[in-house]
Amino acid sequence: QVQLVESGGGLVQPGGSLRLSCAASGNIYNIYDMGWYRQAPGKQRELVASITSGGDTHYVDLVKGRFTISRDNAKNTVYLQMNSLKPEDTAVYYCNAEVGHYTDYDLLENESWGQGIQVTVSS
Repeated sequence: QVQLVESGGGLVQPGGSLRLSCAASGNIYNIYDMGWYRQAPGKQRELVASITSGGDTHYVDLVKGRFTISRDNAKNTVYLQMNSLKPEDTAVYYCNAEVGHYTDYDLLENESWGQGIQVTVSS
């Protein structure tokens, strides 16, 4: 079984910065694409940024130039550096990963989600 655990959220003033982290644990033999999604109240969950195992990144237009996604493959961890935060960035942020993991009998590949972490941008 794979677990993704997010950290680093909280309350920040407009223009401020936060760094989210998401660590994967379990019987992991590989992690493929990793990403961050967010869901604001009354809205659908949306992709914010993603990164491949080779380091190629993708951002939605709303966060380009402000957010940076990165990963440390040795630590099975993905990060989201968020700068110049705006009130409209307020949401629950979710970590997502395609994870290759194993049991005593199988090699499996599944999409895994973190539990979500609150980011609030407000003065």
